Amino acid sequence: MSSAEVGGAPEAAAGSGSSTTAKLTLLTLTMMVVGSMVGAGVFSLPRRFAQETGVAGALIAWGIAGTGMLMLAFVFQTLAVRKPDLDAGVYAYAKAGFGEYPGFFAAFGYWASACVGNVTYWVLIMSTVGAIAPALGDGDTVLAVVLSSFGLWGFFFLIRRGVREAAAINRIVTIAKIVPILVFVLLALFCFKPSVFADNFAGADYAGSLFQQVKGTMLATVFVFLGVEGASVYSRHAKRREDVGRATVLGFLSVFAVFASVTIVSYGILPMGEIAGLRQPSMAGVLEEAVGTWGKVFVSIGLIVSVLGAYLAWSLMAAEVLFVAAKDKDMPRFLGRVSSADVPVPAMVMTTVLSQVVLVVTYFSDDAFNFALDLTSALTLIPFLLAAGYAVKIAVARDPLTGRRQGSTGELLVAALATLYTAFLLYAAGLKFVLVSFIVYAPATVLFVMARREQGRKRFSPAELVILAVSIAGAVVGVIALAVGWISL
Repeated sequence: MSSAEVGGAPEAAAGSGSSTTAKLTLLTLTMMVVGSMVGAGVFSLPRRFAQETGVAGALIAWGIAGTGMLMLAFVFQTLAVRKPDLDAGVYAYAKAGFGEYPGFFAAFGYWASACVGNVTYWVLIMSTVGAIAPALGDGDTVLAVVLSSFGLWGFFFLIRRGVREAAAINRIVTIAKIVPILVFVLLALFCFKPSVFADNFAGADYAGSLFQQVKGTMLATVFVFLGVEGASVYSRHAKRREDVGRATVLGFLSVFAVFASVTIVSYGILPMGEIAGLRQPSMAGVLEEAVGTWGKVFVSIGLIVSVLGAYLAWSLMAAEVLFVAAKDKDMPRFLGRVSSADVPVPAMVMTTVLSQVVLVVTYFSDDAFNFALDLTSALTLIPFLLAAGYAVKIAVARDPLTGRRQGSTGELLVAALATLYTAFLLYAAGLKFVLVSFIVYAPATVLFVMARREQGRKRFSPAELVILAVSIAGAVVGVIALAVGWISL
């Protein structure tokens, strides 16, 4: 959503929902999707892929990810048209399909993933500057954490002043976000070495089987595609509901072409093992090999500007989810408050606090950037799975009068493929990140209980009790696994 405010409706981002709020056009919604997906992830793709797979595995991985995410894009397109009364996208679909508690989980999980994702931005910025300031290391030193913390709270106070000021800054980063990536692809093609590309095709010895190579890249592809649902999150601000789905598909296809290109052309510049050893942002190291030092500086500057814009946008998007959930009485009512500047300040405070906690945790991680990246992806999968499952539910529903299925065969196929894809991603994430996700999810039930008590309801339904028991059990196992060293950060 980094470009969400470009072209209109800065007030919409804050989410007051008033009738005077400007409406978003197809172009603006498409820019929201593109801006949401183009952030820190793309600058890290060469190294992340080279750590796991060669050219063949990368092509297969992008094929699977592209198809799966396109199915999810179609799901959001279908739901936007079929359920125009549902706002806030992922969260609203999960609630409508499976009840209040799963809906709350989807809202919290999506919000938490955005907060963790924001941490990757600061880690990557510090790693970039760390190339000339060794004290910052790979973004995981004490100094890096302290400086990142100042950045976190500095942006909080900027946004607190009002979204208009934030939007004005955001317009500046639009070009800086796209140009370095396109220049990278063009220069890499110009310096492309067919022999190096051929050597990288099957993958290095450390990569393992082709299946393992593909599986190892799945979470990385999820991370870079986060934001495909950006238009759905702001669906209540769309000028026309059908534009939400169109923007989702158009934005996805544009970004998919760019991301796949960045990955594949890198294999024609350096051997796979050398790419895997580059410091992040690895795109800078690849371009330095191709054209010299200026290429590294060019990408690094573009990255810092781009990532700061992406951080601003995702902070607003995370707050929007909490705000809408509070308005729907699925979060405590204090999260639905806005300031005189039309900013949901309590939601922004919670967003910044969780990002701060995760930032501190990254200091104890073996690989701060990859840990935050994978956790972001894992937290997002449950909301995505619930949204896809809701689309299946709608597609198979029968008309009470005629007994005929309401959804078309095409809608059912798309929804089923999207559901299978997200389920496979949970498997690809591995037990480690599933358990860590439960550790994050389980304590959130306190917010759900607070919201229910505000409505005078204190009891859980049998289905809600089962979900609560599973989440608590998963969290307990996760904590034990961390304590005894079965899994590590």
